[in-house]
Amino acid sequence: MANMRVKQAAEYIGVSKSLLDKLRCYGGGPAYAKLGATVIYSTDDLDAWVAERRVVPANDNARIAARAAA
Repeated sequence: MANMRVKQAAEYIGVSKSLLDKLRCYGGGPAYAKLGATVIYSTDDLDAWVAERRVVPANDNARIAARAAA
């Protein structure tokens, strides 16, 4: 588990620093720690946040269900 500051965290998950700042202020973003004025994110928290937003297209749901039934 590595820790990174906001700019590096944004690059790591493929969003802008501005979006990450907004998510932190208004809610909905990944977990973070605040050390004085410094905000840090762990790669584990970033990976978990991205995984929670994974979307399986509707066509793939039928295919997955068919495989499970076989």
